[in-house]
Amino acid sequence: MRLPVPFIQLPVSFDAAALAAEIRALGDGAWRPHPEGFAGNSALALIAVNGNPESNSIAGPMRATPHLRRCPYLMHALATIGAVWGRSRLMRLSGQAEVTAHVDTNYYWRERMRVHVPIVTQPSVRFICGDAELNMAPGECWIFDTWRRHRVINAADDERIHLVADTVGGARFWQHVDRGCAPNAPIAGWQAQPVPEHAGGLDAIDFESVNVPIVMTPWEIREHINFLLGDAVAHPQVPGAQRLCSLFIRDWQSLWSRYGEASAGWPEYRARLDAFASDLHDYADRIVLRNEAVLVNSLELMVLRVALADRPMPARGDEYRQKLAPRGSPVHDADADGFERPVFIVSPPRSGSTLLFETLAKAPNVYTIGSESHAIFEGLPQLNIAAHGYASNQLEAATATAQVVADLRERFRRRLIDRDGKAPGASPVRLLEKTPKNALRVPFLMRAFPQARFVYLYRDARETLASMLEAWNSGRFITYPELPDWSGPAWSLLLIPGWAELAGKPLREIVAAQWETTTRILIDDLESLPADRVCIARYDALLADPQAEITRLCAAVGFAWDRPLDATLPISQHTLSAPEPHKWRRHAQDIEAVLARLAPTIARAERFAARRPDRVG
Repeated sequence: MRLPVPFIQLPVSFDAAALAAEIRALGDGAWRPHPEGFAGNSALALIAVNGNPESNSIAGPMRATPHLRRCPYLMHALATIGAVWGRSRLMRLSGQAEVTAHVDTNYYWRERMRVHVPIVTQPSVRFICGDAELNMAPGECWIFDTWRRHRVINAADDERIHLVADTVGGARFWQHVDRGCAPNAPIAGWQAQPVPEHAGGLDAIDFESVNVPIVMTPWEIREHINFLLGDAVAHPQVPGAQRLCSLFIRDWQSLWSRYGEASAGWPEYRARLDAFASDLHDYADRIVLRNEAVLVNSLELMVLRVALADRPMPARGDEYRQKLAPRGSPVHDADADGFERPVFIVSPPRSGSTLLFETLAKAPNVYTIGSESHAIFEGLPQLNIAAHGYASNQLEAATATAQVVADLRERFRRRLIDRDGKAPGASPVRLLEKTPKNALRVPFLMRAFPQARFVYLYRDARETLASMLEAWNSGRFITYPELPDWSGPAWSLLLIPGWAELAGKPLREIVAAQWETTTRILIDDLESLPADRVCIARYDALLADPQAEITRLCAAVGFAWDRPLDATLPISQHTLSAPEPHKWRRHAQDIEAVLARLAPTIARAERFAARRPDRVG
């Protein structure tokens, strides 16, 4: 549940030593590994579906397990907090272990609190929620905002054990919340009231009996969808997502009016759900929420998986959280999913890379996603710019964790098509990719695709700067319409490191910095690679003799080529005005004002472009 603050301490506290004694009496055999196998995490079920201590489900009547029945003070503690209890457990974190960063965006957490009572802990245990951090002392009672990114770190060598109880609330519980205290807004004289050890019973505890719908009502669906859309970060896809959601809600309303929960309507409900999910993935997959979760994923977890009971709920509950993989995880095997020597076209924006990409994509047995891959990268929460504090589009190798790489490669594989629109078969595929932001991602791409080859496209700096100015002025290339703390024109094209320092400067200065920073970083990264991983293409050569330049490039990267090219290539999809000699002179005054300070990087780019090996590895 989302809270107005990260943490709230409830005005009750418990005897941690007495609770610990009850836990020790249960024995180590009552503990089970974490259902998703997180290292150092284990659990002991107190309240579960039908009282089964082996169940981790979130769907079904919640009842006391035999373990809870053996813990009278724990029962008294739950009764004192005064809530209707759902799945509740003791959670153990071994020394030097952690609960990795994640956000809870699934249906179960939309209206549930997670109550923490530390039983065995140390001052070095850190609970981090959003920008806040604290140590929960033994016996204290806390709730926190599960909608924010959160994690727990046990830096001590000793284990940490918390009572972790889930609830939709209750009359007495909400009274406790009203009288609680937030660490960021201390109340003079406030203190929690001790609850002495007392033998409680099950008759004083209320348990959930209904928690997952058979068919979600249109009113509940509307509430969840509006909640998520209201939390979306501004993005050009948002208006389209709003329209898709509005149509889906209206259709669901009409189905509900015909069928209600009757199973006769389930096939139509399912067909509409599946169509909605497909549309979202195609047209709304780049929208991120303020908590860094991805809108499409959150809608799936909060609505799509639970709106209809025609399919069994997964047995585990924690798999519904959106995890953020830690840095430094081992990398996914490069060849396991069949990407063979993928080719990435890299250049500063507006260098003609779309024209080169669209031409090379006509080579036989070459696969692309048909367009740029902004959504594939930034649809992953770990790669979205919001997860990096809007620093820039730059991605370092350390960001390519095992999970990120696996997810990224799978997102590419699902969308690959060849020049005839056919998906690849089981054999290894040759991927061709072009997205201007990748000019800032070479180390990441090398880690994610260890067989990667790069085609550096060189274009005269004056021509590129002119095209960048046109792009900014057109309003068609806005990437971050509401960039935090940015007072200039709506940000267009890729976001470079140091962008904040450009606020208030003329557009020519912004564009010059974009080109110079991108070129410098890109050449630095390419020069660090083995020579057989980099091929040079020239925009002027592509225009002058398309057949010769494409034939040369295909031979260099190992693509076949089987068709003639006209002397003039067709205009690419992102062209604003047709190419012509010296078109840059339309912006001569702005360009000449910045050329002197760009001279060193321009000279370096020219030297680098003079490397034209006949073949890369």
